[in-house]
Amino acid sequence: MVKMMKVKGPIERFWFGSGILLAIVVVVIIGLRGRLKAMQSSTIFFSSGVAVPLRVRSVFTPANPATDRASMATSSGPKWAQKTITLPPQRRGCHLITPKILKEIGQDLSDFNCGLAHVFLQHTSASLTINENYDPDVQADTETFLNRIVPEGNSAPWRHTMEGPDDMPAHIKSSMFGCQLTIPISKGKLNMGTWQGIWLCEHRDAPTARRVVVTLNGI
Repeated sequence: MVKMMKVKGPIERFWFGSGILLAIVVVVIIGLRGRLKAMQSSTIFFSSGVAVPLRVRSVFTPANPATDRASMATSSGPKWAQKTITLPPQRRGCHLITPKILKEIGQDLSDFNCGLAHVFLQHTSASLTINENYDPDVQADTETFLNRIVPEGNSAPWRHTMEGPDDMPAHIKSSMFGCQLTIPISKGKLNMGTWQGIWLCEHRDAPTARRVVVTLNGI
């Protein structure tokens, strides 16, 4: 038989009640800590500002169960390939170089089903861009445009002239178009539009060999 403990005065009742309250708080904290440890979740914040834990489960649903799961099981991790290509000297102007690039990287490119090709030009007086691959008049018109908006010659306001009057304009044109491109890879091919091609824009008067670094990454 359990005997009830009598609490005599108000002070004893105060401390007795405080002890019970403290014991309840400890039990609640221990219980909450156990539940938080057991829960691996993401957190969503609603407009009220209250954070509500949400358990998330990833589920892959293959479009073709017979083949997709097999390809996932046999596929390896991301792959890398890199090659430095030396382009032959070109006269001043814009030149389509897609065939040359594909000839150099075609074997490596065919190993990638999905990924990105990064093309980087290692020079400051030429540039790369993607544009028309069919009508060469577009290349000629682009060169005309560049020459009209970037002044050249003795009347130009440039201070950097030690390498010739065409050098500083070439630096400016290089920055306008840039020295790098990123192109998607799909099923072993550069996934460009029908009329898109890679241009090398040569901005110096004297033809110079140019180096391009192509980096492939994907699966």
